[in-house]
Amino acid sequence: MKNRLFEFLGLLAFLNLFFFNLTLAKEFSFQVSEIQISENGNRFIGNKRGLISTNDGTKIFADSFEYDNFQNILTLNGNVEINDRKNDLIINAPTILYKKNEEKIITNGITKALISSKYTFNSEDIIFDRKEIILESQKKSFIVDNLNNTYEVEKFKYLLNEELLKAKNIILENRIAKNKDNSDKFIINSGFFDLKNQKYITKDIAVKFHKNIFNRSDNDPRIYASSATKDENLIYFDNIIFTSCKENDNCPPWSLKAKKVTHDKNKKQLIYDNAVLQIYDFPVLYFPKFFHPDPTVKRQSGFLKPLLNKSNILGSSFQIPYYSVISDDKDLTFKPTLFNQNLIMLQNEFRFKGQNSSFISDLGLTRGYKSSSVSDAKKNINHLFAKLNLDLNLEKYFNSDLSMKIEKTNNDSYLKVFEGNLANTSILPSSAETLESEIKLDLLSDSYSLTTGANLYEKLQYERNDRYQYILPYYEFSKNFFENSKLGYVDFKSTGDNTLQNTNNLKSKIVNDISYRSYDIFSNFGVVNNFSLHLKNLNTIAKNDDIYISKPQTKIMSLAEFSASYPLIKSNENYNNNLTPKISLRSNPGKMINYSTEIKKINYNNIFDINRLSLDDTFESGNSLTAGIDFKRQDISNINRYFEFKIASVIRNSEENDIPSSSTLNKENSNFFGSMNLNLDNFIGLKYDFSINNNLDSLDYNSLEVSLNKNKFFITSNYLEENGSIGTEHVMENSIGYTLDENNLIKYSTRRNKKIDLTEYYNFIYQYKNDCLTAGIEYKKTFYNDRDLKPNEDLMFSITLFPLTTIEQKFGQNF
Repeated sequence: MKNRLFEFLGLLAFLNLFFFNLTLAKEFSFQVSEIQISENGNRFIGNKRGLISTNDGTKIFADSFEYDNFQNILTLNGNVEINDRKNDLIINAPTILYKKNEEKIITNGITKALISSKYTFNSEDIIFDRKEIILESQKKSFIVDNLNNTYEVEKFKYLLNEELLKAKNIILENRIAKNKDNSDKFIINSGFFDLKNQKYITKDIAVKFHKNIFNRSDNDPRIYASSATKDENLIYFDNIIFTSCKENDNCPPWSLKAKKVTHDKNKKQLIYDNAVLQIYDFPVLYFPKFFHPDPTVKRQSGFLKPLLNKSNILGSSFQIPYYSVISDDKDLTFKPTLFNQNLIMLQNEFRFKGQNSSFISDLGLTRGYKSSSVSDAKKNINHLFAKLNLDLNLEKYFNSDLSMKIEKTNNDSYLKVFEGNLANTSILPSSAETLESEIKLDLLSDSYSLTTGANLYEKLQYERNDRYQYILPYYEFSKNFFENSKLGYVDFKSTGDNTLQNTNNLKSKIVNDISYRSYDIFSNFGVVNNFSLHLKNLNTIAKNDDIYISKPQTKIMSLAEFSASYPLIKSNENYNNNLTPKISLRSNPGKMINYSTEIKKINYNNIFDINRLSLDDTFESGNSLTAGIDFKRQDISNINRYFEFKIASVIRNSEENDIPSSSTLNKENSNFFGSMNLNLDNFIGLKYDFSINNNLDSLDYNSLEVSLNKNKFFITSNYLEENGSIGTEHVMENSIGYTLDENNLIKYSTRRNKKIDLTEYYNFIYQYKNDCLTAGIEYKKTFYNDRDLKPNEDLMFSITLFPLTTIEQKFGQNF
């Protein structure tokens, strides 16, 4: 009997755990290990975590629960999770109240809701209405969608079936970019968002673009609008203000207002209706309608900003550039320019950029130009500039580059006369006096380097017969043959060229150089010694040349050098003092080529170079001793405070008449070449280079640069004087300026040529500058003639609204 009683009690416990708990409630099934029943079966309490299921498949987990069977309300506590499979919703919260009759789920505390694995809601005190299928909260919430956009809202209501979000005081941040600093922020008073179709309607919106959207970190580009509507790929802004200027309490230096702006995301264009450009709230330009690419666009066809120019020779001109995208790797800019003197310039710039190649060309034709320096009738003038780069990707080479360049005009003063109209040409020749065309191949491997090619130079200031110089071909080959950690290293270099110039002067040469240089050898006393030996093989043939004869010639030359220096240092608590005496002993047993009339200038910076005369086909002749000394005193606490003095001279056992006399190295005792530098914490800067003759009674060369920067005042002065065999230049340049405040400065500069006793120019500049606006007025007067160019005075006004546009206007006249 006793055994039967135990069996009955065990069966009752089993039913209590597994059967009774599953069926007590009308709406819920409980799978828990322990349950308490009270109030005549109307209240169920569970204190151990388990699973609760509803009749529509919803799964509920909680550490504890209390169920009111009479009111059909379930209270859940501790790590609560509701998985509503019907609505594809998972809710996590510390406490949840589930009102089953009303089908409302109410959370208390920090809540996370995941909807369709697409939208994550992080909020507090959420209410989910399962009848209306609406999720809402009156507390601050963060929402992340499947495009990684974040919505920070004051309160929200979300319709699950339609995927519609209504919210107040929204901060929408687009975080598609990996770098958070490159995300844009939308600050919205209220809005209605169709997350499924990525549409929205908002009121009172501010868009703050990331700072580097225009590659300028000190700007704050932003938009303010009364409303914004996004429909498909179009965004409409009403009553908009745009500026890129830094945010502060004052009005921005410039802003663009418009009645309406449409952002076409397919075309990637911003289209403005009734737009006004303002400078400090003052309207300056009105545009009934215009458009430009949005900030994400790097290349898009369309008109570029017009360019105005005024020349004292050509008069006023107006250019309307049009940019055309041909394909992913090709584009073209067509730049027609109209002049008020019945001139028209048609200019095209074509660009190609491939994986291993690039090409750019600029072709221009000007009709109806007449030079004032010749009596010819009006004619057409033109230019062609082109550049090609190819990466040949040859095996076993680090670099294998082929490049070609063409520069051509049919008018000698073309580049100077049309300087203002060619200012935006990306491959404009570097010199207005010399045009260069070339083809060049560069090869670099782990054992040698090779450069070869051909050049054509056209010197526009020369007569037609003598203006061309052809170097066809040329090459430079170099290789390191031997390197030993104890003995030193050996370099081999071979250069050659075939040059035709001055109509009938033809010369060809091949120069082979072998150089051995030891590593520095340190003596017990701290003296640094070095030895080098240089061999040169020169092979030449020429026609009508002053240096080379018309028969093949081969010469072997050599130069030996021993150098030593003794670096000394003395320090105290304030300064480091460095003193370094140095010498260079050189000997050339052979005779050098006669370059006595060549202009070669020596200074302290090159006097210890092995090829200080910059001659590739000969060595400096004779025996010489170069001696110099370096001194530097530097403030330990501030490296920008120092004084430096250097001086050196060359002594020979006899004069060498083949050495360029302009260098003074041909004498038994050359000039003393020196330099002096003084820098006092960027307050005072002085740089002085000089050359004193060996009798110490005249200065043959003076070059003085002085800069002073004190508070708001700054001055720079450059003085150059050459005397004796060194040259005849004698000029002075001065520039004085005053910084009125952090935004305003004035500057005056002039240059006087004392050799001809003439002021070449003077100009006055006023500039206003902040982070997004730069404006300036410049007055310049020149006093020189050059063919079609006459002395003139110009007044130029310019303003740059970054990144919107730059406007320049130049007014000039001859005198």
